[in-house]
Amino acid sequence: MLRHGSCTTLSESCETSSSSLLWVCFRPMGWGDLGAFGEPSKETPNLDQMAAEGMLFLDFYTANPLCSPSRAALLTGRLPVRNGFYTTNGHARNAYTPQDIVGGIQDSELLLPELLKKAGYTNKIIGKWHLGHRPQFHPLRHGFHEWFGSPNCHFGPYDNRERPNIPVYRDWEMVGRYYEDFKIDLKTGEANLTQLYLQEALDFISKQQASQQPFFLYWAIDATHAPVYASKQFLGTSQRGLYGDAVREIDDSIGKILKHLQQLGISENTFVFFTSDNGAALISAPEQGGSNGPFLCGKQTTFEGGMREPAIAWWPGHIPAGGVSHQLGSVMDLFSTSLSLANLQPPSDRQIDGIDLLPAILQGKLIDRPIFYYRGNELMAVRAGLYKAHYWTWSNSWEEHSKGIDFCPGQSVDGVTTHTQEEHTVLPLLFHLGRDPGEKYPLSRECSKAGLATQLSMCTPGKDGTPVLPVRNTSGPWSASRGWSSSTRLPWCQASPS
Repeated sequence: MLRHGSCTTLSESCETSSSSLLWVCFRPMGWGDLGAFGEPSKETPNLDQMAAEGMLFLDFYTANPLCSPSRAALLTGRLPVRNGFYTTNGHARNAYTPQDIVGGIQDSELLLPELLKKAGYTNKIIGKWHLGHRPQFHPLRHGFHEWFGSPNCHFGPYDNRERPNIPVYRDWEMVGRYYEDFKIDLKTGEANLTQLYLQEALDFISKQQASQQPFFLYWAIDATHAPVYASKQFLGTSQRGLYGDAVREIDDSIGKILKHLQQLGISENTFVFFTSDNGAALISAPEQGGSNGPFLCGKQTTFEGGMREPAIAWWPGHIPAGGVSHQLGSVMDLFSTSLSLANLQPPSDRQIDGIDLLPAILQGKLIDRPIFYYRGNELMAVRAGLYKAHYWTWSNSWEEHSKGIDFCPGQSVDGVTTHTQEEHTVLPLLFHLGRDPGEKYPLSRECSKAGLATQLSMCTPGKDGTPVLPVRNTSGPWSASRGWSSSTRLPWCQASPS
């Protein structure tokens, strides 16, 4: 997979053999950062072409508005509240893995590369791991054969920005550090990292094509995370400042990767999926932050701007060109979809939250399912169809507000965004995202008291603080009669872990 807030999957042949997988995941890239999603400067021609040749997802979500939990969900197919990669302090502020945190992904979790490895796949991660930096959490202990990148984001360590101490690894060997051996100029934003990551991807694909073995490539670069960086040839080339320069370089890199697949003759055997792990960080705008289009707020919040992501599926010869899907999708679905492409079954000893999107991608079907908006172990909101109910609204913590930090700069909406935590569990704030995608006009109290709001309230977190966990109906897949229906009670809400 290639990804940053966006993810790509490469596949080798769905019908006759196991498919190779490539996820592209960027961080944090907004829904409105691509021309295909309406960005007016039209500076992403390769991603726009990818969308024109593949399928655009308009309603695709991350599993958490922060980095590490979202990536854990991506690789396990499970909500962070289920896989344990979350914090419990005040709606999970700082839910990432800085160098002073000793934890990481639990041994009990099964990651996608572990399952693919048993099926003969060669797996590589390029870029940021962010699921634990100690040896027991190393990606090569969790199914990957190769790694080039860092266990943390390039902006750490968090206690010393003047002299960063961020290791870069090739497999088990530390080959240098960011800012020292791998330069990042904080004054100009110049860095050659994206070009290094691009060459790593091209070389890996060539090697695997020569060996005729299925592969999984997770391209997880972080050039659009502040401090944003771009290579010298891209600096000053965008209408959107340094952030736009970084997006242009990412777009150029993805174009070269897709062209490489075509030149090797394996594009029709490769399923590619692009998405992001969070919405754009508005707090870094305008020079180092992106656009979330029409949606409210950004990264760190569970408003649409924090969790709805750009997403594109590309698979020449299989996906009809120019497709647009309104399927409610999640990064967790890449886990289940990838297993399906590899002709593998999901593990039966645990709850899997991701669904197989191939029916939506290849047949245009719409799978009835909800979207859960968690922050830490708190269920903040639920989406069902075009309706979304907020149990909690949160744009700032008290501590951050006292420092002048605002995750929704210039987007204050009376009765919706606040600088404190607001509880709406008795009567949730209800929005119709079709008529009000920006979540500015809550439906009337009379409307909220009836129908869907009442049903969604069944998911309200318990007063004892026990996390509410969705469950699937064991009698069948998600459907109107099995798993979710706005006219039935919610069988996928329970207050016990799974």
